[in-house]
Amino acid sequence: MDNKEANESRVIRSTQLQLHDSVSARTGTLWTAVTHIITGVIGAGVLSLAWATAELGWIAGPATLIVFAGVTLLSVFLLSDCYRFPDPDNGPLRLNSYSQAVKLHLGKKNEIVCGIVVYIALIGTGIAYTIVTATCIRAIMKSNCYHRGGHKAKCSFGDNNNYFMLLFGLVQIFMSQIPNFHNMIWLSLVAAIMSFTYSFIGIGLSLAQIIEKQKVEGSIRGSPAENRGAKVWLVFQAIGNIAFSYPFSIILLEIQDTLKSPPAEKQTMKKASMVAVSITTFFFLCCGCLGYAAFGDLTPGNLLTGFGFYEPFWLVDFANACIVVHLVGGYQVYSQPIFAAMERWLIEKYPQNKFLARFYSFKLPLLGGRPVRLNPMKMCLRTMYVVMTTGVEIVFPYFNEVLGVLGAISFWPLAVYFPVEMCILQKKIRVWTRPWLILRVLSFVFLLVSLSSLVGSIYGLVGAKL
Repeated sequence: MDNKEANESRVIRSTQLQLHDSVSARTGTLWTAVTHIITGVIGAGVLSLAWATAELGWIAGPATLIVFAGVTLLSVFLLSDCYRFPDPDNGPLRLNSYSQAVKLHLGKKNEIVCGIVVYIALIGTGIAYTIVTATCIRAIMKSNCYHRGGHKAKCSFGDNNNYFMLLFGLVQIFMSQIPNFHNMIWLSLVAAIMSFTYSFIGIGLSLAQIIEKQKVEGSIRGSPAENRGAKVWLVFQAIGNIAFSYPFSIILLEIQDTLKSPPAEKQTMKKASMVAVSITTFFFLCCGCLGYAAFGDLTPGNLLTGFGFYEPFWLVDFANACIVVHLVGGYQVYSQPIFAAMERWLIEKYPQNKFLARFYSFKLPLLGGRPVRLNPMKMCLRTMYVVMTTGVEIVFPYFNEVLGVLGAISFWPLAVYFPVEMCILQKKIRVWTRPWLILRVLSFVFLLVSLSSLVGSIYGLVGAKL
């Protein structure tokens, strides 16, 4: 390496340290990892599970939830083993992003495909979260209107949630200035508490409705449709909704990179994933099954909208407010990997650009006079991202259809294919042995499931748009 290359390398390293100066302090524990996972998993998807269970029926619905929980855990175990990559010169490398792991294990071509899918999934999740937030804000306003004016009051707000989406986007512009995962444990903790709160409220309201009716709604075959063809599309879309709800592969390595060692990061990550997936599966089954039992064939796409806008209006309002607060944090959990990737790319491409490395410090009275450091490049980049996703959300405000498409696109490649391929190479599993066959068959089966879900969800999205 000549002097020029060495100088450029030092500049890049210096700038990286400035932009990510808090990354060196890895203090995460089992419970911080559980908090991040729950914030990422119990999100918008949980509200669609009652509808998905209604489409699949009493046997296929709960069974599908359990199967996806098992596959998610398998994916986590395979992927967490890929966090450290052997480097004979510098020792084991930390791989703090999904795309980076795929690049080193499977090569550049796979990294390109993986990167496309990862960013579609991350951006799409932010879009879905904004749609849900707007729906919840609108539901709160409508509920309060009926409470003030009576059940016959004219409280139609139309179907346009654009103003609420813009409001959520404005909040996210400010929240996006959080530097990285290491600085947002407080936000993840608040979001996780909110997710438990509205899940409990949804479960409680469903249970109360069942007790009031003294009847369990639903059937083994699920909700009827206009014809068999329509039913098939709805079943595929419901599977896509469930697929969207579970996996957190795209943020797993970012979470694992916050963990301290010893013990080994992969050990802590596996324990945290087992705890988090067990908790979320319990809530998913409760929300899905009790929601279907309460509403039967009339189960709404968003569980909390099925309880009407009347009494107890304050409880439904509170649940919707909890969803809004949770999704503020959830949006950041899925946006931080994108921010890190964009900033890393700019640093590597323009290592000597002063605009990228310049920070401005100032003190805020609300923070006890503690200095706050802001980087203009990060502010501009993150603001542009939020504005872009908000614009897309306004064009496609369709909850269940969007969740189905996102789940179908991302589940197989991110939760099954790439973890399986990396595991086979890393553990040097020989061709045609029993482990090799099991992993290949598993990958092929979920490829078919994902393709079916994608077709059904696109069909539903096109139909909703028309």
